[in-house]
Amino acid sequence: MKSSSVLSSPGRTLASEPGRQAFVLLRTVFTVAPILFGLDKFTNLLADWTVYLAPVATAVIPLPAQTIMYGVGVVEILAGIAVAVRPRFGSMLVAVWLLGIIVNLLLLGSFFDVALRDFGLLVGALALNRLSPRIHRGQ
Repeated sequence: MKSSSVLSSPGRTLASEPGRQAFVLLRTVFTVAPILFGLDKFTNLLADWTVYLAPVATAVIPLPAQTIMYGVGVVEILAGIAVAVRPRFGSMLVAVWLLGIIVNLLLLGSFFDVALRDFGLLVGALALNRLSPRIHRGQ
């Protein structure tokens, strides 16, 4: 029996399908987290996000750092919504976005611990992408 048929068998519950559990968990996290962090770019309650922006970003995009963070917030909110609606596409969007964040942090020359954490999140987004075709049909 193929594993994909096990994941989509009628009568099987979420509790009896580890692959489906992993998909739901990852989809939930990669929906909620980007939306919350994106919203926080407008309030800076969790962090002063501008300290994470490499100076090269403001050199390339001649706008104040906070204005760039507003754009970042919009993209993150849209990425979270994309994961909710189209997890296969949204997970790749989040993975690419996380790669961009990692590159930015490496260019900044600090926050290597955050870059390493974001690499782990990138791997999680790729895992969601791999689970999406099997679990969430039509994506």
